[in-house]
Amino acid sequence: MDEIIRLFPTEIQSELTSEVGDQWTSLQEIRVRIGRSVELIFDDQSRMLKDVIPSMEDGTFLINQLSQFSLYRIEDELREGFITIEGGHRVGLSGKVNTINGAVKAIKHISSFNIRVAKEKIGVALKYIPYLYEEQIASTLIIGPPQTGKTTLLRDLARIISTGYKQMPAHKVGIIDERSEIGGSVKGVPQHHLGTRSDIMDACPKAEGLMMMIRSMSPEVIVVDEIGSKEDVDALMEALHAGVKIICSVHGESFSDIQKRPSLQPLLNQEVFDRFVCLSRSNKPGVVNGILAKDGKNILKKPRCAQNEMDRGTSIDKRYYLGGV
Repeated sequence: MDEIIRLFPTEIQSELTSEVGDQWTSLQEIRVRIGRSVELIFDDQSRMLKDVIPSMEDGTFLINQLSQFSLYRIEDELREGFITIEGGHRVGLSGKVNTINGAVKAIKHISSFNIRVAKEKIGVALKYIPYLYEEQIASTLIIGPPQTGKTTLLRDLARIISTGYKQMPAHKVGIIDERSEIGGSVKGVPQHHLGTRSDIMDACPKAEGLMMMIRSMSPEVIVVDEIGSKEDVDALMEALHAGVKIICSVHGESFSDIQKRPSLQPLLNQEVFDRFVCLSRSNKPGVVNGILAKDGKNILKKPRCAQNEMDRGTSIDKRYYLGGV
């Protein structure tokens, strides 16, 4: 986690290192608010560091580290409200917003930083491959509330599908990573493992990126995070009509929840998805509580001895699991 620690002044570095200890693997976010206590958010708890109160000078130090002392070089990121750093970690920003003709120009006088710790979990999707591949990849929608592991699952699916596994051959995978969270790219180079036959369109709006990827890289499967707008849906429909399989995610509490979303109706009415993977909100991210077929039937087999979390726990089908990617 050196790439995160280096963002802070020496005094705060020491406090953070001491407070987090050996819990880096369960740390989700470090929230820094100028003039208020730093907050650490773990998988199962949050903790306020009452004695660690960043000053304006500390905020300036953070910005200088993020921009390498040049705000000009992060102008585009300031407009989007986040910066992706080495290691794939994402730093969200808030403060005073400058606008021109109603459009956001930049954020200045930054008062809050949200450092989201990137957690690459190799192999978390292996046990779900039997549900998502039967002679061909199933177009899949991953559904879940915020911070339930949607992006982590998408990332690992991209890696497995583009590398191949058991009887599933490697596919050409195109990744549209509008918010730089799937690949965690720095200068266009992914910081996470995305497999051998994957290509990424980083920091590109989803609707434009989908068409660009199809025209330029002829993918067999496209992976995209957090669809929702009418433009996203229209672009997905075009991709599907071009014969490309889609694996994407959407914010939602449940399958019935997304059925109420007007923007998603074209996708649902035309039954373009073969599978729906439902993640649940719990104390720990990555809990899959259902995989639905087109008819809404839950086809997920629950393991007998362990909760069905996205880790290397009990496999549903050992034929697929043994000798993982």
